[in-house]
Amino acid sequence: MAQPKVAIIFYSTYGTNHAVALEAQRAAEAAGAEVRLLRVAETAPAEVVEGQDAWKAQAEKTSDIPAATPADMEWADAYFFAAPTRFGVVASQLRAFIDTLGGVWYTGALANKAVTASTSTGNMHGGMETTLQSLYTTFMHWGSIIVAPGFTDGSIAEAGGNPYGYSAIAGKFDDKGKAAVAHQATRLVEISKKLLG
Repeated sequence: MAQPKVAIIFYSTYGTNHAVALEAQRAAEAAGAEVRLLRVAETAPAEVVEGQDAWKAQAEKTSDIPAATPADMEWADAYFFAAPTRFGVVASQLRAFIDTLGGVWYTGALANKAVTASTSTGNMHGGMETTLQSLYTTFMHWGSIIVAPGFTDGSIAEAGGNPYGYSAIAGKFDDKGKAAVAHQATRLVEISKKLLG
């Protein structure tokens, strides 16, 4: 069976989605995937980032991780996105990256690839479901194959019960969350293998 290539693409202001991406990377590699861990480039003004110690520290912590590019999207057979919600939709930094993908989308390079997503909010139900659904709308435009976790494993209900994708409360990514992310990433790899034949 073919080894799927998985791009794990995250944006993380304070660290939660970075932690989610690292767990997704661990689980995807354990499931047999070749993985690229990629961050989304920061678009906020430098003075804003540097004006908040936690934001600045997170930017410095992930500065050695390559920034995602359209070429990475072409390379991958599957995608795992992790980014926080902002007012019920995904953070603008991830949206800005998505908006660079018109060229590869136009060639069909995003079609027929498995994709899943996770998010975080400051409080329970603070836009979790709408953020994931809005991302999935974009992925449908690409022609990608959405691989939501559903309730295919007990870890989903244990971690809060979002069948669209794992959703964390910012700063509270615990063992139950790790189990849900691991299942979601493993499921993505398993479906990717089937799509690759």
